[in-house]
Amino acid sequence: MRKMKHLSSIANDVVQRCSQELETTIDELVEEFDCQWKPGSTEGTYSKKFVEFCNSKVTSRVCENILERIKDGSFSRLTFDMMLAWQQPDADDKESYREAVGKESEDKRIQATLSPEQDDISLFYSDMMPLLVDHEPSVGEDAFVYLGSIIPLPVDVINGRYTFETLTAPTGYQLHFPAYDMFVKEIHKCMKHLQKQAKPKGVELADDEIILHVEGTMASQRVIRHIKETSWPGRLTLTNYALYFEAAGIINYEDAIKIDLSKDNEKSTKPMSTGPLGAPLFDKAIVYESPEFEDGIVIEFPEMTSSTRRDHWLMLIKEITLMHKFLRKFNVESPLQAWEIHSRTILGIVRLHAAREMLRISPPDPKKFLIFSLFEEVPKGDYVLEELAEISLKIGTTRNPCSASSILRNMNMDQLGDMIKEEGEDTCKEKVKVTDKEEMLASLESAVNQSREEGKVIEEAKATTAELEEEGISESVAVLMELMRPLQDALPWFQQVIYWERPSRTLFVLAITILTVYKEWVGKAIAACLIWLVAKMAQARHKMVHTKSVDAVTVSTESDQTMTQSIVSAQHGLIRLHQLMQHVNVTIMKLRSIYTSKASKHGSMVMASMLVLASFFAVVPFKLFIIFGTIYCFVMTSSVGRYMSNDQSNRRMKEWWDSIPIVPVRVLNASSK
Repeated sequence: MRKMKHLSSIANDVVQRCSQELETTIDELVEEFDCQWKPGSTEGTYSKKFVEFCNSKVTSRVCENILERIKDGSFSRLTFDMMLAWQQPDADDKESYREAVGKESEDKRIQATLSPEQDDISLFYSDMMPLLVDHEPSVGEDAFVYLGSIIPLPVDVINGRYTFETLTAPTGYQLHFPAYDMFVKEIHKCMKHLQKQAKPKGVELADDEIILHVEGTMASQRVIRHIKETSWPGRLTLTNYALYFEAAGIINYEDAIKIDLSKDNEKSTKPMSTGPLGAPLFDKAIVYESPEFEDGIVIEFPEMTSSTRRDHWLMLIKEITLMHKFLRKFNVESPLQAWEIHSRTILGIVRLHAAREMLRISPPDPKKFLIFSLFEEVPKGDYVLEELAEISLKIGTTRNPCSASSILRNMNMDQLGDMIKEEGEDTCKEKVKVTDKEEMLASLESAVNQSREEGKVIEEAKATTAELEEEGISESVAVLMELMRPLQDALPWFQQVIYWERPSRTLFVLAITILTVYKEWVGKAIAACLIWLVAKMAQARHKMVHTKSVDAVTVSTESDQTMTQSIVSAQHGLIRLHQLMQHVNVTIMKLRSIYTSKASKHGSMVMASMLVLASFFAVVPFKLFIIFGTIYCFVMTSSVGRYMSNDQSNRRMKEWWDSIPIVPVRVLNASSK
């Protein structure tokens, strides 16, 4: 067996196995690679690019009979070694890799903050370590994501980093072979389990409709549908198109009720509390509201303590809904392209099932495995989805034996009809160059990394609000009273005017505003106010820098309890009031943080913006600004404006706002005065 001196031992082993799989020699692989290799044209060393070349050549063979390889264990061993070879391709980088891994694991351990419950969970996993860890080299995050770019079964490249963090949290953020092998086998078990599920009664599934989750059977936990004051147990089935509920009869299930998740209509799925006689005692249900169902559909997931099952179902339903929204937004009309997006979503849900089985004592966050639910919430997630759409439209039209749809087909989960497959053959004539694919994947990776970095900044800022949000109702009331005085506003009246609920009144107010502003010159006054505000902010910053004092809000609390007629209604009313006060407090505290330069980056940005606006107001007649601004605001709230609106600007502003930390709050009791 020939060994290449510049390759590491694991890389040599992988290259040797690749040559055996391809029934060729290593010399022939080297010769073929040298014809394509252009030094300096791409990132990475010669060794790494050669390992990537061999891996990409062998993956098509691996994916063709992937089911048999998973059963005999060769898939896990080969793909794990491919990741090891990719992260340690050179013969002289073993020591530097160990140092990098140690530093990365230490950094993540420092950043991790565990609650007492999670601490107990980590103690549980310490007993399971022999099943998850061995003494062989471990795989890092980058190598795990790389595997998703060539074989998207155990991981998808778009959310691979989030998946890796979740899977490796019990093992110090390093993936060892026993844990990886267990995860792959759980994926296979989940696929077999879903294939055995019975189709909903009385409905005909579409050709490409696949069952993704079932509960309410004899072998699973109960599911109950509430219809006014009556309750019906039954079976709940989720597919990649709809949700089906079958009420349990005396002998068999009744015909299923279909809840279509693929259509764009006025519908919503929200959490709901249920209880005897309509009392909202148990927060373990969901309600589906749609014009098709007058009273909505209320489904409860009974369990003893938490509402984990309900939250799991909510997230899965949201994922399917967002997937179809994505297909409509980017006009994915080709059946092959649409099915590739379906396949990636299906595999994400299967990975979630596998992870829940693998980490039963601490169910993972579902968002970490679900593409659309994750990037709907993370900062700049819309940019990532735009990159995904571009890749899907370009690469999704080419036949790839290791695509998500091909893997589903080879795992016997693909139910596409012959018509779609034949159309797919016609659309697969155009090939995408390897370099073009690498550029698109690099662009996607850049968007994902940017989103993660922004998310870390926002999480750090949100951590400053945790103490304030944990305060009781009386403390929140005291903070609110300290930050602002109660004001009576005319919000409903302004809403009627601004949102054209009464067009005649809106037109009248618009005309009066324009005529009133036409003769006013207040730009210089506003410029002076802005400059004064910037000066005060600079003064506050100067004071904090020189005195080295920590800005904090000091409030005093008093015991003020009230009686309520209904304990349940009072509880929920106080919770809603508490949340409102917390949001108001956080908003004011963020503004205070900007003012006192607690968030220096945001404060500087606001100060610079104010100076620019001050210059603008000093030069341009203010009445023109007010007139055009007023007209713009009224037009954007009309039906024409809503049609032309773009949600990205609002999303950027929300992400910027979320990244602002707040100043600490010091609460003093009356006895401590």
